[in-house]
Amino acid sequence: MSTASETMSAISSSEQSTRAVSPFAWSVRREIWEHRSIYIAPLVAAGLVLFGFLIRIFRLSETMKLLSQLKPEEQHMAVAVPFGIAALAICVTGLIVAFFYCLGALYNERRDRSILFWKSLPVSNTTVVLSKAAIPFVVLPIVLFVTVLATHLVMLALGTAALAATGQNAGLLWESWPFFKMALVLAYGLVAATLWYAPIWGWVLIVSSWARSMAILWAVLPPLGLCLAERIATDTGYLSGLLDYRLNGYLHEAFYVKDHGKDIGDPLTLLAPAHYLSTPGLWAGLVVGAAFIAGAIWLRRSREAI
Repeated sequence: MSTASETMSAISSSEQSTRAVSPFAWSVRREIWEHRSIYIAPLVAAGLVLFGFLIRIFRLSETMKLLSQLKPEEQHMAVAVPFGIAALAICVTGLIVAFFYCLGALYNERRDRSILFWKSLPVSNTTVVLSKAAIPFVVLPIVLFVTVLATHLVMLALGTAALAATGQNAGLLWESWPFFKMALVLAYGLVAATLWYAPIWGWVLIVSSWARSMAILWAVLPPLGLCLAERIATDTGYLSGLLDYRLNGYLHEAFYVKDHGKDIGDPLTLLAPAHYLSTPGLWAGLVVGAAFIAGAIWLRRSREAI
């Protein structure tokens, strides 16, 4: 009797632990397990950045001599350049990963016919699609944030050690790249970019759910074709301007790209959250992105294996 009761207790605890993990959380974990490029690609980019920074350190004495000939503000700018390049390289890598992930998120499961298995599970199409959308909207920004911060910390540590070993002022490094303030700028920038790119990720997801072949062409050619057709037919560039605004507009809307009476020595004064949140392009993009994701959910219900 004791053995039977222990078995029933084990089964009951197993069922409770299964219920504790929601289908959505489980689906997100599955996406991370199956797509290791989500975190491996940013790590590779970070490794390349650190390799280049190590080579730069060996030329530290020459660099400091050149810096001594510049004005103080120019010195700070020159010291901060490698850190900005590091963040840009890692974040651009994340954008590429997000694009190709969304492109294959719903297309690949139809191509390899694994959709037949996943549809047999008690997980709704809404949960599946939203879990896939969570990767570019939630998981990747977090991965990029942590990776960039870790890279900057290593760069600061290496730079401080190299400057101290050569008798240089290590304080210049920390003054030129205030770590905690730049971490806030990075977090704000990632959130702003993620929300701004909502219609792009939604569009690629709906193409991934609809296309029967060559999904990348269906994702890229229609927008470019419409821009080209407008240019030929009317000799105007409204659509290309709209596309450019969607790709780069968040930089102008979320940040003070020019000195509007702000102290540019403090990076936090460059943030413009109120202006960003009041931008019609942000909310229009979110509505369009939500419509695309809803369309991807609807298409997954009717789409079968290719």
